[in-house]
Amino acid sequence: MNPVPDAVKRVVAAADALGLVVTVRVMAASTRTAAEAAAACQCALGQIVKSLIFKGKGTGRPILVLVSGKNRVDERALAGHLGEAVVRPDADFVRANTGFAIGGVPPFAHATPLVPYLDADLLQYETVWAAAGTPNAVFAVDPNRLAAVTAATVIAVG
Repeated sequence: MNPVPDAVKRVVAAADALGLVVTVRVMAASTRTAAEAAAACQCALGQIVKSLIFKGKGTGRPILVLVSGKNRVDERALAGHLGEAVVRPDADFVRANTGFAIGGVPPFAHATPLVPYLDADLLQYETVWAAAGTPNAVFAVDPNRLAAVTAATVIAVG
């Protein structure tokens, strides 16, 4: 049996600190993309939580948006919620601010404390699946509970 990666351990510890009980599933196949994750979890594409990092164009601050796997973020609409334009950062910025590689970024447990914005479309599901720190580890969670424990602001992303 393979040892549990440190990144997964950090996610489980952070979930515990938030009062969330999560069971991480390490998949044989990649869950790096929303489509891969949906196939591995045998769920609808919309049930996948994409933890996307944006960068404030003026401030340079990291911005976390938890997006339904079926949706794309309208960056102008996001800027309207933030009061600041956003840009897509590079992988180094994502890793420096989250502590995780793209494709494995969870909705919490980040190197820099981030308060997320949560796609309202996720709330239509009883269960959603989020990355657990690596590109092949996921966990299931009630999206309303996820929004509550992370103090997420619920927005329309499209």
